[in-house]
Amino acid sequence: MRDQAEKLRDQLRDFSQITYGRTLAVISGKGGVGKSNFSLNFSICLSQKGYSVLLFDMDIGMGNIDILMGNSSDKNIVDFFQKGMSLEEIITKGPENVSFISGATGLSFIFQMTDHQFLRFQEEFQKVLEKYDYIIFDMGAGISQESSKFIRCVDDIITITTPEPTSIMDGYSIIKYITSLKKDIPFFLVCNRVQNEKEGKETITRLQNAIRKFLQKEITPLGYIPDNRLVSKAVSRQIPFLLFSPQSDVSLAIEDITLRYVDRSTEGNLSIRKNNFLGRLKNIFARK
Repeated sequence: MRDQAEKLRDQLRDFSQITYGRTLAVISGKGGVGKSNFSLNFSICLSQKGYSVLLFDMDIGMGNIDILMGNSSDKNIVDFFQKGMSLEEIITKGPENVSFISGATGLSFIFQMTDHQFLRFQEEFQKVLEKYDYIIFDMGAGISQESSKFIRCVDDIITITTPEPTSIMDGYSIIKYITSLKKDIPFFLVCNRVQNEKEGKETITRLQNAIRKFLQKEITPLGYIPDNRLVSKAVSRQIPFLLFSPQSDVSLAIEDITLRYVDRSTEGNLSIRKNNFLGRLKNIFARK
C-alpha cells in the first residue's frame, strides 16, 4: 500500500514539473504585409537563442513557409488526419534546427474532427507542447470563422502591419474582432516595411492609441522592421533574410523584436503552465 502511495506521489510530482510550450499566432488584417516572412525569421531567431521552436503553417491553400526557407515537405497536417501519421512524422526540420509543419488545408480539418480524431489530436499535440518551447502558428491573412476559433486558443497574438493606412485599418479591425470574442488575450504589435524610425514609431503609436481609446485594451509594441530590398533578394533565393544577411538592419530588427517578446513571454515564469491551449481548444470543439 505504501509503495502504491509513493508511486502516485512520484507521478503527481512529475506531472507538476512538466513545462508546456508557449503558443502564439502571427496574424495580419490583409495579405502582402510580410507576415509569413516575419514568422519564419522570428522562429529562426528564437532557435538561434537556444529555444526549441515548431512553426506551423496555417495559411490554408496559400502556405509558403517551405518556399521561403527553400525546404519543401511532402507531408502536411492532412496526412495526420487522412493517413494516420503521427504529428512527429509530419514535422520537417528547417534551417537553424527550426521544426515546421506544412498546413495545406489543415485548419478546416481541425474543426471537422470526429470525437475519436480530436482525442488523438489532443494526445499527439500534448507531446508537441511538452517538447517545444514555442509553437508558432502562421495564420492566413484576414480572419474566418474557423481561424478565429483557433486564434482564441493561443497564449499570445502578434499582429503584423505596415505604415499604409489600409494596413493600419485592417490591423485594427482584426484586433477589434478577436477582442470582441476574447478580450483578455495578449496582443503584440510589429510594424513592417517602415522607411525610417519616425514612421515606425508613429504607426505603432497611432494603432496603440486607437485600440486604447475604442477597445479599452492595451497592445504591446515589439518594434518595427525597416523596408529593405535585400528581403526580396532573400525570398528570390529562398533563403531566410536572417541567414542571407545577418548584420543587415532587417535582421538586427528581428533580433531586437525577438528578445523583447521573449522577455515579455517569460515574465513571472509564464513558460511553465498548465496546458491551457488544449483546454481552450477542447472547450471550443465541445460547442461545435
